[in-house]
Amino acid sequence: MDSPVQGHAVSTPDLAANAGGMIDLSFPHRWQAEILSARPAILPARHFVYPGNAEEVERGALEVLVRPEAAEAQQFLATCALGFRDPAVPTGVWSTPNPDEICAVSGGYAYLIDTAQPEVFTMISYRPVLQVFPVLAAELLLFVGHHSILAWGTSGQAWESEKLSDEGLTITDIEDGHLSGLGWQMLTDKEMQFTLDLRTGLRVL
Repeated sequence: MDSPVQGHAVSTPDLAANAGGMIDLSFPHRWQAEILSARPAILPARHFVYPGNAEEVERGALEVLVRPEAAEAQQFLATCALGFRDPAVPTGVWSTPNPDEICAVSGGYAYLIDTAQPEVFTMISYRPVLQVFPVLAAELLLFVGHHSILAWGTSGQAWESEKLSDEGLTITDIEDGHLSGLGWQMLTDKEMQFTLDLRTGLRVL
């Protein structure tokens, strides 16, 4: 577990609370998930820990029981190591542009898990993710960090923006295939506007 977080966050759509986490099912999905308040006394036959090399992963971990809808798939328990014990960072479950993939976030540590093959996962590089932001029109799940934004699409990472801020980002608008926001510049001690092309992640302003 890392130290407390500093910085700004962006606003996201309303999420539903579920046993200490949030659930956002904006994208169509082929699985069901339940955030457990504690690890069950009897573990299911399939249990996966993310990431596999984490130390003391059980302490504060997010426990998610996942039930894939595929007939041949079995339910499994996903134990996701905690990043930061800080209310400023997200914890919960998000559907993704890929209907067979689930995004679990535990204290700002984000894991993209293939529900058909739970041993296959990606951990987002931001430590921490400050916000998770679904953009249905662009089929992207956005991960906002302190300095930049990473976009996840149907086939994995779609793009990562350049550095947009020295500390903290605010998304102000998404319209006509563009994302606009504000980033703080240390040299001027001011927030500067930026606009990204959602197709490429390239800065256009």
